[in-house]
Amino acid sequence: MAEIGLRPKMLVRDVMSSPVITVEEEAAVVHVAELMEKHELGCIIVVNKEGKPIGIITERDLVTRVLAKNLKPDSVKARDVMTSPLITVEPGETINEAARKMSRLNIRRLGVVYKGELVGLISSKDILAVMPELIETIYEKALIEGENMAQATSEEETSEEEEAALSGYCDRCGGWSDNLKEVDGAFLCEDCRAELVEEE
Repeated sequence: MAEIGLRPKMLVRDVMSSPVITVEEEAAVVHVAELMEKHELGCIIVVNKEGKPIGIITERDLVTRVLAKNLKPDSVKARDVMTSPLITVEPGETINEAARKMSRLNIRRLGVVYKGELVGLISSKDILAVMPELIETIYEKALIEGENMAQATSEEETSEEEEAALSGYCDRCGGWSDNLKEVDGAFLCEDCRAELVEEE
């Protein structure tokens, strides 16, 4: 498959968002909300002083843990409202594996970590966005496999398929046909060609 540029499995690194917007755990929630608004994001990753990802804050977290409790966003720290730990995947995992992990844990976003470093973020929305492309790839793969099977038929049948159809009277039955093809020097209609095959 690789030689024609088709990859049957799409990987997390192909669809993840990168770079990731992060905040330190001591940051005020109002700052988190400002970053979400500025970058048009649905979530922010929370990191510790060493820059390691320790949690995630989603829009839902802000609603349920700050607004619903009538807390002041400028007095609440990111660490108090984040969901922790951050569930992660490797960039080399397939998006099928990522989707299964999201489904199993009932979450919509995963951090992408490579050698301990946060390199991206993948969401269920990212996966849904590439589904048409995946379906197209599967369809193309099926077409190619179908062509390979067709090539496995005898050269005689292949050359017969490649010949252009002619219009005229069949040399065997005398009837008019728009689909005459030469068989052993005689131009035969579709029905007569089928009969010949049956006789053999």
